[in-house]
Amino acid sequence: MKLKCFVIMCVFFPLLVNGKTPVKEKGGIVISNVKPIARLTGKSLPTDTFPNPNNTAGDFDVYGTDLGIMWKMKGNRIGLFFGDTNGEGFVAGKGGGNGSNWRSNVLAFSKDTRLDDGLTIDAMLLDEEGKAREICAGGKSNPEKYQTSIPTSAIRAGGIDCVHYMNIYDWGAPNGRWLTNFSSVYASSDDGKTWNRRSEVTFGPDSHFSQVAYAKKDGMIYMIGTQSGRGDDAYLARFSEKDILDMSKYEYWNGKRKEWIKGDEKAATPVIPGPVGEASLMYHKKYDKWIITYNYDYAYDKAANRKGHAIMYRDADDITKWGEMKVLLSDKDYKGLYCAFMHPLKDKGDKLYFLMSLWGPYNVFLMSGDLHENP
Repeated sequence: MKLKCFVIMCVFFPLLVNGKTPVKEKGGIVISNVKPIARLTGKSLPTDTFPNPNNTAGDFDVYGTDLGIMWKMKGNRIGLFFGDTNGEGFVAGKGGGNGSNWRSNVLAFSKDTRLDDGLTIDAMLLDEEGKAREICAGGKSNPEKYQTSIPTSAIRAGGIDCVHYMNIYDWGAPNGRWLTNFSSVYASSDDGKTWNRRSEVTFGPDSHFSQVAYAKKDGMIYMIGTQSGRGDDAYLARFSEKDILDMSKYEYWNGKRKEWIKGDEKAATPVIPGPVGEASLMYHKKYDKWIITYNYDYAYDKAANRKGHAIMYRDADDITKWGEMKVLLSDKDYKGLYCAFMHPLKDKGDKLYFLMSLWGPYNVFLMSGDLHENP
C-alpha cells in the first residue's frame, strides 16, 4: 500500500508545484502562478513536499474528506464545511468512500489569516467520542436508497450562519446530473455551536438552485445556482441579508426581460453557459469585480475541443454579465482535481487563496494564485 500511495503522490504533486498560467486576454482579471501552499486535511504522506499544520486524522477522525467550503463568521473567524468524510481505516489513493465512520459532512473553524504557511484549524464540532460529527443529516438510515447531504455554500446573514446543502440519492444520473430529494438550509444562531434545518428554504429536486454559491455586496446576498451535478448552466438570484430564510423575498434574474423577478424561481434565465459545477463566488473589493470559480467537465460541453476536466474562472463588473471562461487549473496539471473554494477574507489583495480537492488522495489542499488585471 505504501507503494500505491507513493505513485499517486508523485503523479499529482510535482505537477502542482509548476501550476498553470492561463492565456491572457484583454481586460478582466488574470490568475497566474497557481501553486500549492499546504495540506489542509488528512495524514501527511512520505512524499509530501509541503507542510501540514493540522492532524485532522488523529485529532478528529477525519482521514479522508473533500470540499472545504469557507465563509466569514463573526469577527475574522471562518467556518469550513467538508463533504463526505471517512475515519480510521481510510486508504489514501482509493478515493472517497473507503474507511470507517462515514459522515455526510463535518465542520471546522479557523482564525488563521496568515496563510503563506498553511491554514490552521482551531476546532471542529465533535460528537461524544471526540470525533468530528455530522451537521446536516445525511439520511443514511434508509439503506434501500443511498442518501448523503453535501454542503454547497455557506454565509453569515442577519446574525445567523447558514449552510446550503443538497440531499443526494444518485451520483450517476445522465447529463452530468446528481439526483436529489431536495436542497435546503441548516442555520446556527449561536456562532456555529448548534445547527438546525430550516425547511422554509427548500428547493425541489430539479431546481437550478440545487447547489449554489453565495456572496455579499452592499447588504445583499447574491446566489449563483445550478442543478445538482456538473452539466447545468448557471442561474442568478439575490435577496437582502435579513431575508435569507424567506424565499418569497428572493429575486431571480431574467436576462430576456433584463430585470429581477421576485418570488418566481422559474423566471430565472442562465447567466453563465454550462457545464458549470460546484461554484465559488466572491466580490473582490480591490478590483471592484466579481470572481467565480467552478468545475468544468468536457463531457457535457458540445463545443469542447479537448477531452479533459478543469477548474475554470470568470470575472464580471456586473454580476449579470460575465466575461470569458479562463482556465485556473486542469487535469493536465494533475489528475483528479475538483473545486476551488475561495477564502472569504482574502478579497482585498493581489493574492487569491482557495481550497482544492483531489480525488485520489481524497483530501483538501490550500492553494494560492497571483491576481492582476489586464489593461
